[in-house]
Amino acid sequence: MDPLVANAACLEREIAWFVEVLNTRFTCYFEQDGNADDKRVAAVRLEKAPDLRSDPSQYAQVVRECGLNLEERIVLILALIPHVRPQVLDPFFTHNKAIDRGFTEFGGWRGKTHGGLLPTCETAIFVLAGNNLDERFAAMALFEDTHVFAKRGMIRVQHQGSGEPIFSSALILTNEYLNRFTTGHYHKPDFSADFPAKLITSKLSWSDLVLGAETMDEIEDINVWLRSSQAIMEQWNLEKSVKPGYRSLFYGPPGTGKTLTATLIGATVGVDVYRIDLSMVVSKYIGETEKNLANVFDQAQNRKWILFFDEADALFGKRTQTSSSNDRYANQEVSYLLQRVEDFPGVVILATNLKANIDEAFARRFQSTVYFPMPDGRQRLRLWEGLFPDKGMLDDKVDFATLAEKYELSGGALTNVARYAAIRAARMKRRTIVQEDLVKGVGKELLKEGRTL
Repeated sequence: MDPLVANAACLEREIAWFVEVLNTRFTCYFEQDGNADDKRVAAVRLEKAPDLRSDPSQYAQVVRECGLNLEERIVLILALIPHVRPQVLDPFFTHNKAIDRGFTEFGGWRGKTHGGLLPTCETAIFVLAGNNLDERFAAMALFEDTHVFAKRGMIRVQHQGSGEPIFSSALILTNEYLNRFTTGHYHKPDFSADFPAKLITSKLSWSDLVLGAETMDEIEDINVWLRSSQAIMEQWNLEKSVKPGYRSLFYGPPGTGKTLTATLIGATVGVDVYRIDLSMVVSKYIGETEKNLANVFDQAQNRKWILFFDEADALFGKRTQTSSSNDRYANQEVSYLLQRVEDFPGVVILATNLKANIDEAFARRFQSTVYFPMPDGRQRLRLWEGLFPDKGMLDDKVDFATLAEKYELSGGALTNVARYAAIRAARMKRRTIVQEDLVKGVGKELLKEGRTL
C-alpha cells in the first residue's frame, strides 16, 4: 500500500475512535452520572479502538514500537488532530452559560492565527479522566520526562507561565512525528525561533582533514565513547559514579578544523551534529538566554545528538567579581549553563579560539580538551595538494611546496585562497590557475590578520 494512503486510512480510523470517546465523555460529563460515566467512557475506549497490530502505517508502527496503551493513544491522536482535522476539537468551545465563558476544565489555548482549539494537558486529562481525581493523578505520568512521549521526542509539554498549573501546559506534537505520521518522511529539526540550532554536514572526509597525531588520538577517544559508551559504563561498573554525557573543549586558532572535526565525528558514528546559533541564544533580557538554551537542550535530551557550541566563550566565559546586579545575574546565567551541559546525557563540544576565555568551572568538567594548532609546513603542503586534486586545473609552474614553506596559514584560510584564485582565473578567462593567483590570495588572507607577504 502507498505510504500516504496507509497513513491516511489509519488516522481516519483513529480519529473516528477518538470522536466516539470524546462524544461519550461529553455526554456523560453533562449528565453527571458519577462512576457510571467512567465505565461508559472506558467501554467505548476499549471496544471501539482500531486494531493496529498489522497496520502498515507509520502511526501504527510507532504505537507498536513504543507499546502505547489506549490512554496513550488518546493523548497522541489528540496532539495530532489540530494538524489534520482541527474541527474535531470544536466541541471544546461549548459555552458555560452559568458563568458566561468557556469551561475551565476543558483546557486548551488559542494560537495567533489558528482558529481552532489547541490542546493542553488539561484537555487530555478531561478526555481520559473527566472529574475522577484518581484517574487524573494516574494520568500525570503521561507528561513526565521519563515517559516515552518525552524520551522519544514525540510530544513536547510546553509550560506557558511560571507558577501556572502543570496541566495548563500546551501539548505539542513535534514536527518529526507529525511528518512521520502524515507524509511518512522523517523530519529533523532545523533552525527556528524555537530551535536555535542548525544541522551541520560536510562533503569532506577524514582524508581531507589534516591534523597531528596527538590531536587525532584525542578525537578517537570521543569516537569510541560515542560507539561504546553503554558497554564501557557496564563493563567497568561506572553507572553510579560517572554521568552518561561527554564534554569536550576544542581550542586553537581560527580555521584549524574544529567545526569540520565535530561534523566528521558525527558522520563517523551516524549521529547528527547541531551547531548552536549564539545570536539566537544570547539575549540582554534577564532569563531569555536560559530559556533559549533550554529549548535546545530539552529537544536534544533524549536524542543521540552532538551539540556544538562555536565561539563558546560568548556563552561560557569567565565569571566576574559581583559588583552589581548585572554581574550577579551574568554569573547565575553561567552557572545555569554549566548545570545544563553537565546534566546533558549526550555529547557537547565547545569550540573557542582562546582556552583562557572559558570559565574554569567548565574546563574542570571536560572529559577532554583538544588542541588544534596551526599546521606546520608538511601539513600545509598536504592541505594545498588536497585543495586541487585535479592537477590539470593548475599551471605547470604552480609550486605548492614553496607556498607551504613560506606562508603560515590555517586550513580555513587556504580554502579562501583557493576560492579567490579560482575567481581570479575566471575573471582573466583562463582555464588554469597560476602561481600569481595563489600568491595574491595568500596576500589577502595575511592582510586579514594584519600581516603582509
